[in-house]
Amino acid sequence: MRAKAIPIFLVFLIMGFGDAVGPFVGLAKETFHLSNTVAQLIPFVGFLMFGLLSVPMGIFQDRKGKKTTLLLGLLLAFAGLTIPVFTISSYLLFLVTIVLLGAGAAILQVAGNPAMHDVSPEGSFSSNLSFAQFIKAIGSLSTAFLPVIFKKYFNLSWTEVFPVYSITILLTIVVLLLVHFDEKKNSGSGAASFSSCLSLLKEPFVLWMVLGIFFYVGAEVSVSSGVPIYLRDRFGIDIQKSGLAGTGLFFLALMTGRFLGGIILRIISPAVFLRITSFISVIGLLGLLINNSFVSFVSAIIIGLGFANIFPLIFSIAIDRMPNRSNELSGLMVTAILGGALIPIVMGAVADSTSSMIGFIVPLLCIFYIGWLSLNLRKL
Repeated sequence: MRAKAIPIFLVFLIMGFGDAVGPFVGLAKETFHLSNTVAQLIPFVGFLMFGLLSVPMGIFQDRKGKKTTLLLGLLLAFAGLTIPVFTISSYLLFLVTIVLLGAGAAILQVAGNPAMHDVSPEGSFSSNLSFAQFIKAIGSLSTAFLPVIFKKYFNLSWTEVFPVYSITILLTIVVLLLVHFDEKKNSGSGAASFSSCLSLLKEPFVLWMVLGIFFYVGAEVSVSSGVPIYLRDRFGIDIQKSGLAGTGLFFLALMTGRFLGGIILRIISPAVFLRITSFISVIGLLGLLINNSFVSFVSAIIIGLGFANIFPLIFSIAIDRMPNRSNELSGLMVTAILGGALIPIVMGAVADSTSSMIGFIVPLLCIFYIGWLSLNLRKL
């Protein structure tokens, strides 16, 4: 590994902290005594930042450079995750933390992938990016397991985990400032704009693929935030002691699935793999409708394995179909991460009016759409 790549790999680790919005839902729900709907405002405000900032920050990056953009994202994430170090007195203040974390994660997502391209030797970008996604999954996994470890072994509250996140981000900022890397300038048609992105939605194929990203991210956030609440409501499992282990197993399976996906894609096509992963995901989600705690934990693992490669598969299939419009497609795809803000709100409302178990019908319907999409790619 080249030294220039180290700060970018660390950036991907910090990106994973953005997935804390899922585990934070159950923890904040208990701490602030919230309804499911109100608690789901956490992923809503976090992922709303992707919809609002993706294209504007792409334009900012063209003008100011990737390193400056990365530093801005890290500083915003640091500010957000440092607030609870000093106080977490109200739910409104905690939402400010999530807004800043979401903004930071969105900006890092915009700049991180092209920065990895800049620091990768010729021919190694794909492998570096796959490993970077693996590193990101470790960051995601930490947000589920650290609160459990702090409670079980140190008898500390989940709010006392935040200094770990803040210190890690601070170290990443220092490393990024110390390491120099040459930024490659874009060539060709130039940066994506609002008008060029929106015009692509007139293409049915693009519209269906963007909706695929929208529904997938919504399903992923719904599962990561909903599993701990479901385990508590259905089986009386304490969220901070054991409930987050369900989300932890989900993220662990997600991490493992991403590692295995790179190997599997050498054997079968992305379109076929998308069908397989959709089927596995449906099986896992249906398992949550069975009244058995062991089956529920196993289902979380199955869902993670199924979900692991859906996002990169949809993304790569779209880019491969229209490589000459990759800038605009990328802008639309990242903006569609907004699904992580809206779908969990719907799930929370369904759970409040019925039960936390029935709420999982919402991500199940999202994955049904992905399955339909995988079966109709040739027709689109």
